[in-house]
Amino acid sequence: MRQGVRLILFCVLAGIVPVRFQGQDAPETTRKVTLKTQPQYPALARTMHITGVVKLEATVAPNGTVKSINVKGGHPVLTQSAVTAVGHWKFEAAPHETTELIEIRFEAE
Repeated sequence: MRQGVRLILFCVLAGIVPVRFQGQDAPETTRKVTLKTQPQYPALARTMHITGVVKLEATVAPNGTVKSINVKGGHPVLTQSAVTAVGHWKFEAAPHETTELIEIRFEAE
């Protein structure tokens, strides 16, 4: 047991294992949305009474346009509508490309 503690301590001091608190002081990367297109509730989802949240990760160019979108979670029937809507969003300009985490909520009307 003592040997394991020494190994972990050595790795942390040597910088091999990332320390848990690193990155907590990282600047916020959330950019303001200047133009937001609302997603269409898919007809199939409405018929099947499917609701929920779609989680997306969008790469946004410095000029504010969405370069790419990765689906991180959500019902497959809802994801395409969310991706299409966010693909049309515009964000405020920034000095560099950012990655934005987005949640789109679909609720029955």
